[in-house]
Amino acid sequence: MKNIYIRAIFLILGLFLSSSCSDYLDKESDTELTLDGVFESKTKTENWLAGCYSRIPDPTWGYTRSLGWEILGDDMTPSERWRQYDWQVIPFILGDWSVGSQWTPGYWNNLPQRIRECNLLIKNIKPLPEQNLNADEVRLMVAECRFLKAYYYALLINTYGPIPFSPDEITPVNYNLSDLQVGQTPYDDIVSWINKELKEVELILPASYSDGRKFGRATSIMCKAVRARMLLFAASPLVNGNSEYANHMTKDGKALFNGTYDANKWKIAAEASKDLILSAEAAGHKLYTEMNAAGKIDPFLSCQNLHLIEASKGNTEVLFARPNVDSREYDRHTAPSGSGGAGGYGVTQSLVDAFFTANGLPITDANSGYIENGFSVQDGYWTNGVTKFNEVKSPGLVTLAGTYNMYCNREPRFYLAVNFDGAWYTDGDNAGKDKGRKLEFWNGKKDNNNTHDAPQNGYLARKRTDPTRNPINGYFAPRHGILYRLGEAYLNYAEALNESDPGNPEVLIYLNKIRERAGVRTYTTGGTDAQNIHVDSDPESIRKVIRMERRVELCTEGIRYDDLRRWKLAETVLTGPFYGMNFNGKTAAEFYKRTAYQNRVYRKPFYWFPIYLAEIEKNPNLVQAPFWDK
Repeated sequence: MKNIYIRAIFLILGLFLSSSCSDYLDKESDTELTLDGVFESKTKTENWLAGCYSRIPDPTWGYTRSLGWEILGDDMTPSERWRQYDWQVIPFILGDWSVGSQWTPGYWNNLPQRIRECNLLIKNIKPLPEQNLNADEVRLMVAECRFLKAYYYALLINTYGPIPFSPDEITPVNYNLSDLQVGQTPYDDIVSWINKELKEVELILPASYSDGRKFGRATSIMCKAVRARMLLFAASPLVNGNSEYANHMTKDGKALFNGTYDANKWKIAAEASKDLILSAEAAGHKLYTEMNAAGKIDPFLSCQNLHLIEASKGNTEVLFARPNVDSREYDRHTAPSGSGGAGGYGVTQSLVDAFFTANGLPITDANSGYIENGFSVQDGYWTNGVTKFNEVKSPGLVTLAGTYNMYCNREPRFYLAVNFDGAWYTDGDNAGKDKGRKLEFWNGKKDNNNTHDAPQNGYLARKRTDPTRNPINGYFAPRHGILYRLGEAYLNYAEALNESDPGNPEVLIYLNKIRERAGVRTYTTGGTDAQNIHVDSDPESIRKVIRMERRVELCTEGIRYDDLRRWKLAETVLTGPFYGMNFNGKTAAEFYKRTAYQNRVYRKPFYWFPIYLAEIEKNPNLVQAPFWDK
């Protein structure tokens, strides 16, 4: 347990970048000093606070390679042979996961360290008038640390479930080991504390900062966003009345999960999401949109650029962002090898199939117009309005003549998320004659060199990639990483409201706001026509369309894996063969064939990360996460 709660008590972080908040997300401890030496200096106090921020995850490369939240779900798929480069979660998806498996983020050890640093600042910070650190600024810094503590606890319980929990403790240097050998606190108790803490802190923090250098610092909107997502998870089947966890207890017999279903949790989750929406909109947040020449929403540019345009340039959909992320590696690994990329990070066939057709229907609907096989005979354009998408060749172009029909006649978000064989590809502004071309994913063609740096199942990821990147010239535009955005809040609210108040018209109102921005027909409980699609009004039917919409709108954003977990669907969805096109195909007949390229294994224990066996052995009061000890 020493490694869980204890680190060097006297530390100070390196240089603090006064012109940007980005260093608040990158600091690591490198020096030990006395506490008095820290909190007698404004600069050192700010550096300490920077360290408290340093474990906010990177939602681009972090969700991909380090945390692995995207790989663990069913949206994205890396080259399996990248495991030789220590991609630690690749074995996990194949079932090679144990209580001794290494996981670099190490939340069990690392997040309590940051929580402890937050507590030290809260206890020791003081105004330093002679150094222009006044009482108001101290009050805000304390509130920031309270937010970070609650956020890190939310990450911990999302990963491990019940954990040892002493939120205000600062373990002394001369501790007794027995004092640290405590068991876990019930999941709902920790949720309750986080919820209460964030509600108190949001009354102190501003909704936004006028000083652009503080972008990424804690706000009241961030408090509400963390609360809303956490409460949605807490209302869901995995932890709300899950009978499979009825016997998961502390060593003294206290239940760690509440085995009785509580319908009121959905009401609480709905209220939290609605509070977030109203507060965010009052503070100037709104769905990101760009308009076309006809004065209507351009779904292509809107859905593409909401992930690329920064808040300082008008993207007010962002609620919680990490300013400094490793977008370079994300962009490089999703770029085709024929254009200098690592070219092996793709999307799954199930995600390809999840996108709607141009008329807003799923491909399984007989009226969708979907054609699986064969090839188009002419170029395909988005006909529901003018767009500048792909204007390098021709504005509105989405597919070239000769494109496999599976990829034709699909909705805008499909073309923004999936790079498929024959797709029109822009290599960046400095690519010269290679500026625009068709992707070539057949074996032996330009973008498939038959190595690990090639599309293993015939696809590469496109969403959240920068179209101006140019790996050949080493150009990658920096950008922020979005952890929470308003579009998710709309879908969270629709889901929670459908469960707590079926038939409430706001369910479809907020669901349709997302579809309207995406350029597809909206849902109605009335009749189907040119603008609307009929859906039955019962909660089961509404639940189905909400889940389909979440899969598409939020894909590759680190949310899908948690959705599958909280719905208790991971064992079903993440087990069995995963499909794509045939990596080894050298002709159209060989390549365009649904082919199983990987067999995944997801067992009941995998819903929670295990506690390392070494920690269990050090602390006799800990109990292993559910089913890991069986």
